[in-house]
Amino acid sequence: GQIWDRVNGYKWWKQELLEKEGGIAKFAEGYKIFGFTRENNGYTYREWLPNAKQVFLIGQFNDWQNTTSLTAEGFGRWAVHLPDKADGTPALPHPCQVKVRMETNDGQWIERVPAWTKLAWQDHTTNLFNGVFWEPPLADRYSFKHARPARPEDLKIY
Repeated sequence: GQIWDRVNGYKWWKQELLEKEGGIAKFAEGYKIFGFTRENNGYTYREWLPNAKQVFLIGQFNDWQNTTSLTAEGFGRWAVHLPDKADGTPALPHPCQVKVRMETNDGQWIERVPAWTKLAWQDHTTNLFNGVFWEPPLADRYSFKHARPARPEDLKIY
């Protein structure tokens, strides 16, 4: 009955993830590819939106307009590459508020805070949140002053 339905569902998803994502362990490393990632002289923004018909990245950088469309990559993934400006600065200024606007397969338009955003700010007039593109210039980033402590030989449980 129900237990075998769950076992078979697990087996199906395990095989699906093996074929489409390279396995469960690789799938669990989504933080390496989703959200804003630095690559090819710019940033690529990638989101998993399996029920979307079309998707736009909106925010302060484009006056909240549907001008930056994402392209479907398959298996529910959508992405857009945002090349750096001619002077080498990112296409989106730091800090820049953003959202994802999508049309679902049933025709509804909805906006969401990006799932992989590093930071979200609340608009106190509406109480809604916006994601924030947070990539400060190197000069403004924190740099560690001390080396990482050595890993202990044995696990210590207190």
